[in-house]
Amino acid sequence: MSESRGGPVTRTARRPRRTVAASLLAATALLAAACTTGGATSKADTGADDTTPVTITFWHGLSSPHETASVNAVLAKFHKKYPYITVKAVAAQTDDKVNQAIRGGTAPDVASSFNAANVGGWCSSGAFQDLTPDIEADHVDLSQIPKAVQSYTAFGGKRCTMPWLADTFGLYYNKKLFAKAGITSPPKTMSELAADTKKLTTFNADGSIRTAGFMPYLGVYGMLTEHLVPSWGGKWLTADGQSNVGGDPAFAQALTWQKSLVDWFGAKKLVTFKAGMGDEFSAQNAFETGKLAMMVDGEWRNSFIKNDKADIDYGTAVMPAADGKSQLYGAGYVGGNVIGMPRGAKHPGAAWKLIKFLTTDTDALTTLADAIGNVPTTKAALDSPALGLSKDPNFAPFLQVFKNPLTTTTPASADGGAYLTNFGHFVEKWQTGSVPDLKAGLTAVDRQNNAALKLGQ
Repeated sequence: MSESRGGPVTRTARRPRRTVAASLLAATALLAAACTTGGATSKADTGADDTTPVTITFWHGLSSPHETASVNAVLAKFHKKYPYITVKAVAAQTDDKVNQAIRGGTAPDVASSFNAANVGGWCSSGAFQDLTPDIEADHVDLSQIPKAVQSYTAFGGKRCTMPWLADTFGLYYNKKLFAKAGITSPPKTMSELAADTKKLTTFNADGSIRTAGFMPYLGVYGMLTEHLVPSWGGKWLTADGQSNVGGDPAFAQALTWQKSLVDWFGAKKLVTFKAGMGDEFSAQNAFETGKLAMMVDGEWRNSFIKNDKADIDYGTAVMPAADGKSQLYGAGYVGGNVIGMPRGAKHPGAAWKLIKFLTTDTDALTTLADAIGNVPTTKAALDSPALGLSKDPNFAPFLQVFKNPLTTTTPASADGGAYLTNFGHFVEKWQTGSVPDLKAGLTAVDRQNNAALKLGQ
């Protein structure tokens, strides 16, 4: 599953929310790591074709018994291909633990992360090694990876990570509630989404929300700014890496749409309803229990619904496009897991072999994607007949979003994604009615973000 921070976070069950301070602290720690560890080595330096038996360590954040068993099954395939390389996998590892190990000179050979926001800091500080020499030496075809996915795994001219499965976001809808409201198909425009929300919403006698057609309150479940603004084509940063939320009209348009729906419900009513919503990653999720008729979420929700044995007849669709932006229908947001070689890796040659296998081997990608319900990150794996998920109609919209050339992501930055966290704090004020001038507010966020971006450099 995928990444998250406060307000507009990129998050999943395993991705913690981040604060501005945490993001900047992470960036600072990475710079320190670069100063306290030895020089990076490349495959060419270490004899990557050496078949001397070796054991390498691989830290990843997956933690459930099913997930770890799925990873181990793929690692068994790797060992079969490279019998002289034994992988010691360590589950439930966090980015903080990886950073501490790098600073302490005890880094694993390979590490993965749910949080692509850290890629900018890792690449710019050298905390993760640039994989470009290995990629070029082995003639890895990066065109097999969509450009949006390539963008969040590299920074500053360095590709210090590779994508290891991805998350795309779409719209989940309750078919029973749709039929009851007389709605025959999922919305394709944002005005249709707003109209359907009102038709699907029911209230209690005291005026409180009984069933919400949609949750427009940002920061709740998958309703995050980075999952919303692609419907308007918003770009977070300019070509030269400056904050763009005040300069790109898409942000003001998206927030204006969102606030109009918040106002229709009433912010206080939404806050009360939010407080009664079940935990996002439990069987009490409000969509799974029928209290939320539509919601934004990642492809993994399909697996959650199945595993929770939720009694719900549902469908999925791509996110609606903003009115007048029909070309964006079918596109959306993509994020995902990244994997790389920390500075100080003891066996870089074997480490690269593992990274390459996990991120480019079609069988490895389809096996793990099917097992944990994520999107594989190469076109070959997406088109492989071995990908069982491609036969699931509720998974199809997420594959469509992933393949769409207009799909976007949140770009890597040296500040560890603090520009998103800052925006999240602003959004909280906005949706509660504490921002009298939206344009001025967004301009102020640009100034704050640019200061954080400069600090992170």
